Order: sequence, then structure tokens, then C-alpha cells
Amino acid sequence: MAVSSPLILDIQGSNEGLVDLAQRALSVTPFMAMEVLEAAQKLEAQGRHIIHMEVGEPDFRTPPIVVEAMNEALSQGAFKYTHSQGHPVLREALSWHYQERYGLDIHPDRFLICPGTSTGLWLLFGALLEKGDAVLMSNPHYCCYPNLVTFFGGQVLKVPVAESEGFRFRPSELTSYLDSRVKAILINSPANPTGAILEPERLKGLAALGKLIISDEIYHGLSYGSDRDHTILEYTDRAVVVGGFSKCFAMTGWRVGYMIVPPSFVRPLRSMTQNFIISVNAAVQLAAAAALYKAWPEVEKMREIFNTRRRLLLSGLKQLGLGVMVEPEGAFYVLARANHINPDSKSLVFDILEKAGVGLTPGADFGSGSEGFLRFSYATSEDNIIEALSRLKTYLQGQGRPKEGSSIRL
Repeated sequence: MAVSSPLILDIQGSNEGLVDLAQRALSVTPFMAMEVLEAAQKLEAQGRHIIHMEVGEPDFRTPPIVVEAMNEALSQGAFKYTHSQGHPVLREALSWHYQERYGLDIHPDRFLICPGTSTGLWLLFGALLEKGDAVLMSNPHYCCYPNLVTFFGGQVLKVPVAESEGFRFRPSELTSYLDSRVKAILINSPANPTGAILEPERLKGLAALGKLIISDEIYHGLSYGSDRDHTILEYTDRAVVVGGFSKCFAMTGWRVGYMIVPPSFVRPLRSMTQNFIISVNAAVQLAAAAALYKAWPEVEKMREIFNTRRRLLLSGLKQLGLGVMVEPEGAFYVLARANHINPDSKSLVFDILEKAGVGLTPGADFGSGSEGFLRFSYATSEDNIIEALSRLKTYLQGQGRPKEGSSIRL
């Protein structure tokens, strides 16, 4: 049964006397994790205590060595525009990083620095897509991908992926989708919202399909298995990688990311950057370079803590009867089946927020393939995870709003 909620708001102003907005702006759908966050903040303003598991933002402070590098850059006068493609120091640091971590020799001129990976994808699809061109992606997928494609007149081809496969592509099953409209295959590993990792054999299989691969690798550095992270560039040069510093370095608010592109893409994307962005903050770029050279010990500490939280959350969800068929191996998300509680994940999320004080993200935001699921972010403390599980236990037992401080055995 659907649950209506006063927290679900749809504010519409009057356009009287104004020029109508373009349809591409009106067609952009809300980002539900932020909708839940904003509703949660409204409750907090009323005095409620909310446990936030809806947003994908590390709760750690940025490593001090990165902050120190930022302060040093500012003290040395890093106040000016940089090269539109990115500060040479950061591009050289990225080139060094890809040699050290992946064994790849990538020239600094193939890197383009952007204010976050989302902006990088926006630039990339603006350069790549003509009206009617298609981008193939999994269903479920990161919720912002379709809007980034359709904003430029592109079409989204969503390929169902099985829960039993951990929501991973089977490359052999994609050939029937790859007609002339498909300009690229978009992948995300480790993935949001599933935490799934595309292992080398699947990456090789995707590379062998012959289409441009766009690989969102923002969660590299946050994998919990025995194998290291693998980039699509180990298996093909017909690829674009987007990456950044937000997740593994806890630098979400710094807004710095990058793309690695084929040489023929560099000049057009640089011209677009010159016109639409100019350049990324100079001191932030220098701090990001310091992160690559010096902050990996701090990343490893954060990764170990995330892994402990991952195991804690998975154990608790299992006790609550929320299904996780294949355990996530990366990022900091668990996508858990909850359709036996309410098949309408959006209504369920807002009901849980109101009655239990726990912020989650509805699976429906990530495509029809994850409707009936809930995404849990474990980018919060162990104490918060335990308290959230306790509140959810009370919620599921139908006892209304739980008392804060109750506990669950794990």
C-alpha cells in the first residue's frame, strides 16, 4: 500500500510574465537522495534526531596532509586561473598515479581536470551525443546518468541485470542491444547503488564488444576483496575514464575530478572547458596532487573502517529480513530487497524517515530494476549503523516511532 507523506514536496512557482523554460530543463528529474536529505533536515529543524544513510558522502575529514597542501598553495599565491585542461602539476600526478597503481603509461595531456565527475560526464556527453544517439547502461544504475544523457538529446538503453549476478553485466548478453544508435556503453565499478565490482573477465568482455566504454571509476580505492582495482584502460584504449577525489579521499566538497580521454577528444573538450568552466580552483588542484602522492595511508585506514561497517550492516540487514543476494564488494552502499514490506520504495523511504528517523534512498531512483529495494549508505559511524538497525527493527515490528538509544544484537 502506498504511503503518502507531508515530507514529499512538489513546489511549483508561477511562470506568469516569464519566458517558458526549455523542455530539457523541465524534464530533469529530482535526485532522490538529496530529496530525502532535505526532508530529513526539515525534521532535524523540528528537533528530531535523524540517522543519515541516504547520501553517499564519507563522514571522515579530508586527510590533514591534503588540507596542509591547500593552505600552502594559497600562501604561495595559487589564486589565478590555471590551464583550462588542468594544472600541469595535477595532470603529472595523475599520470604518475596510473603508472604506479595500474601499470599504465598515460601522457598528462590526456587528462582533463573538471569540477567533479558529474561535470566531467556532462562535458563528455555534450561532446559525444547527437540527437537520437544512445548510451547503454545497466538497470539499476546511478540515478543521475539518464538525465546527463537525455539533456543532450540522447537516448538511454537500460539493460536488465540480474540480482543473482550482483547486478553486473554479462557482456555476451549485450550484443543484441548494440545497434548503430549506441555511441557508448556506460559502466560504474565499484558501482552505485549496488557496490558491485566488474572483475577483469567482465571488463575484458565489455572491451571486446568494440563500442566506446565510458567507465565511472569514482569509487576506486574503496574495494574490499583480495584483488586490486582494475581500470577499463587495462583492456582497451577505446574508452573514457572519469574519476575523482570525492569518495576515497573524503573530498566531496572540494569539487575536483578528472577525465582520461582518447587524444582526438582532447581539443574539443578543452574548448568546451574554456567556454563553460574556464578552470578548476588552482589551490584545490594542487591539494589533489598532494593527495595522490601522500594521502594513501589515510585512505587505507578509511577503507578498513568502511569494510568493518559493511560487514556490520550486512549482518544487521540479514537479521531484519532485508534481502542481499550477493554481498557488495566496493564503494559504501548496500542495496537490500524490501518489496515484502512495501513494493513502492519511495513511499517506504519517507515512511521510515518519518516514523523511524532513518534516512535511506529508494531503489526506484536507480531504475525499474531496483524498485522494491532500499539503498543503505554505510558512510556513517558504527554507532549510527547499530542505532539505525535498532530503529528499523522497531519500525518493522509495527511499534511506531522507536525510542532513541534502543539496541539490536549483532
